[in-house]
Amino acid sequence: MTTPSYDPAAIAAGLVDLLDLREIDIAPAFATPATVAAYEGDSSPHPGGHVFGGQVMGQAVTAVGRTVPEGRRIHSTYSYFLAPGDPAHPIRFQVDALRDGGSFSVRRVLATQPGRTADDGERTILAMTASFQELQDGLEHQERAPEAPDPEGLPTTAEVLQGIEHPVARYWAEQRPIDIRHVTDPIYLRPDPASDTADTQMVWMRTLAPVETEPLLHDAILAFASDYTPFEPILRRQGLSWITPGLRMATIDHAIWWHRHVNANEWLLYVQRSPSASGGRGLTHGQLFDRAGDLVATVTQEGMIRVKAQG
Repeated sequence: MTTPSYDPAAIAAGLVDLLDLREIDIAPAFATPATVAAYEGDSSPHPGGHVFGGQVMGQAVTAVGRTVPEGRRIHSTYSYFLAPGDPAHPIRFQVDALRDGGSFSVRRVLATQPGRTADDGERTILAMTASFQELQDGLEHQERAPEAPDPEGLPTTAEVLQGIEHPVARYWAEQRPIDIRHVTDPIYLRPDPASDTADTQMVWMRTLAPVETEPLLHDAILAFASDYTPFEPILRRQGLSWITPGLRMATIDHAIWWHRHVNANEWLLYVQRSPSASGGRGLTHGQLFDRAGDLVATVTQEGMIRVKAQG
């Protein structure tokens, strides 16, 4: 059961506010000859006491997108997660312009926060490189979406977690600004019973309620949402769930390629698999398709994943 204060429209609008950054003065300590702008964004509370990685990545997309020539849209990002973000502090994004060519622009952004102590100075929590391109015609081919049931007939996260009063469950059910509906069985509370053959995961996702905002922020929302479920195909194959005792996970790096630009208010089918887990790391490959079956984005993530022995 949801709380009386549950307001999907306000939660979705809050996501837009979170991703829409303020321009600030460039910090000399981080400036290079290529530095062109700096921005600041707020931090949002998240289970586990740190900033959600998708938030930092989405804000970084906004920061770099503010600095490119008009008419160029993001087509790829590569992000390294260097340290957990502290929700008690805003995040600074300092952008370097690496190239502006006839069709492409390349940017680099560092996301920083104050150090743990007054003597630590600023610490970098994320480093991203992003490329932008003018909209152009060219050769066309694509993979098509697999068959999947319509999202409207699938249970919401709130319905899956109904009656579970744990704070993390309540956050997933009532505060997450992205509506996520599993086609394959959810593994919030229990492993996939078919883990021996579970080589693919599918979820539908979109904003919790429609938002009206600029195209750049729809790209930022896609980056934000893409970080919610990449660990699940790894857990699924290993016969684990989100609440497995001793489970520890952290994103190392995350890459996105935009093939077509989308409205984040519309349903996207996120098809994911994990081709490898070794050395305390797991790799996930994902494809995002729109309702027409067109491939709109590809995502690859590597994360640290360990299960500490109990007792």
